[in-house]
Amino acid sequence: MSRQRVFRLLVGLLVSTGLLLGSGFYTPADAAPKYTWRLAQTWGSGFPIFGDAVEKMADMVKVMSNGEMEIRIDSANKHKAAFGILDMVKEGQYDMGHSASYYWKGKDVSTMPFTTMPFGMIAPEQYAWFYYGGGMELMKKVYATHGVYSFPGGNTGNQMGGWFRKEIKTLDDLKGLKMRIPGFAGEVVAKLGVVVTNIAPGELYTALDRGTIDALEWVGPSLDLKMGFQKIAPYYYTGWHEPATELQFMVNQKKFDSLPPNLQKILTVAMEFAAYDMYARSYHESAVGLASIEKEFPEVKIRTFPAPIIAAMKKANDELIAEYSAKDPQFKAIMDSQKAYMKMSRRWTKISDYAYLKDNLED
Repeated sequence: MSRQRVFRLLVGLLVSTGLLLGSGFYTPADAAPKYTWRLAQTWGSGFPIFGDAVEKMADMVKVMSNGEMEIRIDSANKHKAAFGILDMVKEGQYDMGHSASYYWKGKDVSTMPFTTMPFGMIAPEQYAWFYYGGGMELMKKVYATHGVYSFPGGNTGNQMGGWFRKEIKTLDDLKGLKMRIPGFAGEVVAKLGVVVTNIAPGELYTALDRGTIDALEWVGPSLDLKMGFQKIAPYYYTGWHEPATELQFMVNQKKFDSLPPNLQKILTVAMEFAAYDMYARSYHESAVGLASIEKEFPEVKIRTFPAPIIAAMKKANDELIAEYSAKDPQFKAIMDSQKAYMKMSRRWTKISDYAYLKDNLED
């Protein structure tokens, strides 16, 4: 029996016994759903982990609502607009979406920090900031101007720095390098001479294989091996740019507000569960994937960027944050909030996780 089937049976059992909602038995044949929503995702059909989180959320909504609400998912293969999710949800073409907030920086730079920022918070710090440090309130304010609610949609954890055809030893090696790297990190490396491009997930392998790009970052071992990048680019660098990449669920504001309160709560809980479950799965799959690289692809060389390059990246990052903050008060408010929260929470991170790992790491 598949894990997905077990999950559905478990939630159904909780519903039927009254432990979850106190309602009676539910079978799909009981009645047609009163609310049928459509969700557009950036990811292609069958995309692992990211797409699975969306499927899990939709399953939970259907079961917990006793079939009153159903969410139908369209992948990028169908709607053909991987980077058009915000506009489609805003305009009501779709009721919901699943994507990443930093894809909208060209429309609204203030959306960008809700995914992650270079040299920023790690995932536990960022989740704490979202739910208890004012992050959700700031995100609601930003997306209100777009007629959309945004919710955390699943975290990858600390992402790897990317796959490179050639080893990066000095800053000169970055000059003229063609690389797929989105968000604020793309602007950081652009200041160091990298030619940055953003390519839809389904086109990444072909672009790297054909030499359209020289390097790319995607996620980490959890997903990169499934994409096959290890067959093309032998140098795999550790991360600096996305320490806590949070995807997002977007919901059309008017449609959400029109739902009965119980369905609003069910949808919210389903999104929260699917998001954190994706974080746990991403961590697991990356651990498994790294072991696989070491065993099955010994030719892959894992590297860390040299200290002078990291220093140059940090300098460029600080300069860009200052530039954007001077132009956009809302962006500044978000960055000030993140900086203050990271300063406070990082003290705990250092004396808890960091101190423990530093003294207990084993090869």
